[in-house]
Amino acid sequence: MNLEEKLKHFEEVSIEEAQLQSEKIISDHKAALDQIFEEHKEKKLRQSALQIKTESERLQRLKNKELSSEQLLLKKTFNIKQKELVEMLFAELTNLLGDYTSTSEYDALLIRQINQAKAFARGEEIIIYIDPADSSRHRSLEVATNTKLTVSEYSFMGGTRAVIPSKNVLIDNSFASRISELKTEFTFNGGVSNE
Repeated sequence: MNLEEKLKHFEEVSIEEAQLQSEKIISDHKAALDQIFEEHKEKKLRQSALQIKTESERLQRLKNKELSSEQLLLKKTFNIKQKELVEMLFAELTNLLGDYTSTSEYDALLIRQINQAKAFARGEEIIIYIDPADSSRHRSLEVATNTKLTVSEYSFMGGTRAVIPSKNVLIDNSFASRISELKTEFTFNGGVSNE
């Protein structure tokens, strides 16, 4: 092989080796870029997933807050309406009791209450009060029950009250007390929570 052939061979080998090295460098660089890209892509996907999760949780909290606020408003509105209905109901009841006090059944009720109070006292001193609105019945009730009655200074909407001083006992059969008890105990049944 002469010098020119040797140089040609050296040049070909050098170019081939340089080309192989160049391809390896490019391949390594491409692999490194691919790895960096994959890592970047995974990082961005994690960030996106975290951002979506964070935003979803924030929206859920906001929805829950708004729902809670709306529930409180509905409950408040419901309670106001319920109180209005209770007041209307008991106003109607009071009107009906007013009508009832002008009947003979009411007279019979007063006589029964007076006799029951006397029986409970078992001969002890008893003061039996009738409502001021029933003062027109005072004498007829005393005759019917053979009992001294006292007209109360304070209205209690009808019925009777009796005091047994020796026993410190109050027998309260007044309509005012009964209405107050009913109002306290009254609940609406039905609906979502009381089916």
